[in-house]
Amino acid sequence: MDKRAWIIAAVLSLVVLFILQLASCSSARAKQERAIKVAEEAHLVAERAVANLKAVADKAATLQRQIEESQVTIDQLRKEKDFAATTQKSLEAGMRAALESKDVTISELQGRLTVNILDRVLFDSGEAVLKPDGEKVLRQVAGVLAQFPNRLIHVAGHTDNVPIRASAQARFATNWELSTARANAAVRFLCEKAGVDPKRLAAVGYGEFHPIADNAAPEGRAKNRRIELIVMPEDLVKAKPAAKTE
Repeated sequence: MDKRAWIIAAVLSLVVLFILQLASCSSARAKQERAIKVAEEAHLVAERAVANLKAVADKAATLQRQIEESQVTIDQLRKEKDFAATTQKSLEAGMRAALESKDVTISELQGRLTVNILDRVLFDSGEAVLKPDGEKVLRQVAGVLAQFPNRLIHVAGHTDNVPIRASAQARFATNWELSTARANAAVRFLCEKAGVDPKRLAAVGYGEFHPIADNAAPEGRAKNRRIELIVMPEDLVKAKPAAKTE
């Protein structure tokens, strides 16, 4: 091979080596760029993960605060419930100790304490004027109620189904009027003579229409002629509206 051929071959070899080097550099740059891109993407993923973790941590902290606040509320409600139950037992025990007899019975249902007083203790037959014994009983009731100033008292009058006698019909046309007059008499005595706040009192007459015994027998009619004092649960007391100012 002559000298010129060697030169051409050498030049071609150099060109090939240059091309291979360029290719190698280009591949390296591409790999580097891909590595940089992957690193950037990994960084973004990491940032999002950190943000998500922070959001989760913040939410967990908020939920924890809510749980703690709820527990405080639950504890407070439990204390109030326990206090109400204790108060109710104290009220019932006080009423039983002061009043319970064959003519005065006491019962409790869903927080309502009912003091049932037979009419013969409070009134003469067909009358709505309190007897001295009746006033004594109502004073005893007021003495117990004074220890529980946040309770409302509904006074309900009841009769048997025997019609009002002719001599009394000018005053009480029916048993409704008689039962209402008796409830009113008890309420007025409680607020005017026994010191019970009138805002706590209400009166209603049911006549013969809410019997607790059979009116066919004298014993049943005697049980139906009664005054009920229903002491309402404390949570039924409505807040007094604020006075308007000019």
